Amino acid sequence: MPKKLSKNIAKARALVEPRPYTLTDAVPLLQKAKYAKFDETVDLTMRLGVDPKHADQMVRGTVVLPHGLGKSKTVAVIASGDNLAAAKAAGAEHVGGEEMVERIQKENWTDFDALIATPDMMRSVGRLGKVLGPKGLMPNPKTGTVTTNVADAIREIKAGKVEFRTDKTALVHVPVGKLSFDSQKLVDNAMTVITSVMKAKPSAAKGKYVKGITLSSTMGPGIELDSAVTEAAGKA
Repeated sequence: MPKKLSKNIAKARALVEPRPYTLTDAVPLLQKAKYAKFDETVDLTMRLGVDPKHADQMVRGTVVLPHGLGKSKTVAVIASGDNLAAAKAAGAEHVGGEEMVERIQKENWTDFDALIATPDMMRSVGRLGKVLGPKGLMPNPKTGTVTTNVADAIREIKAGKVEFRTDKTALVHVPVGKLSFDSQKLVDNAMTVITSVMKAKPSAAKGKYVKGITLSSTMGPGIELDSAVTEAAGKA
């Protein structure tokens, strides 16, 4: 027997018609459907026409959201020498060298939202794959988290830099802000993500690249976006 929906969920879903919406219509509708007592995160989900099993079809990248995420990320830095002082000065909450590597390895400590490492420390950080990999915290040169310029990397993350990558089912999930944001700021953040994913299209991808886009909040309904949003992003 199907699980009965709560009155709040049923009421929220009833507001959404079974049709694609423009992004500028979807954001206010999602805000109107709010019933949770906390400030929900707004997520963008893109279904891509790629096969993630093939490395040359993996979609991955980073983007700095123009209006941030509504919360400051906790940043950890594994470095040595002058980079330790630079990381502290730039506002990293956790800064260390080999001792931090050991702590993560022995205690499974991951009390941070992003981890930056300098290239000279990657030999040690490489041992942390089993702990950091499943949480998406492993530093990577492609996402700017393996760098000698730790100060800039910290500032970008604090400013609202988010990573996107296809999962095993070819979906990309990216947070684009809080439901309490001004609706135009959520529209701007969402368009920035969509444009970045469009630009990251692998040359090996064949056929239709974006098969669907949904906007949702933590507790709210999913709202399908129309194809015009990808056309606009492709021209940006």
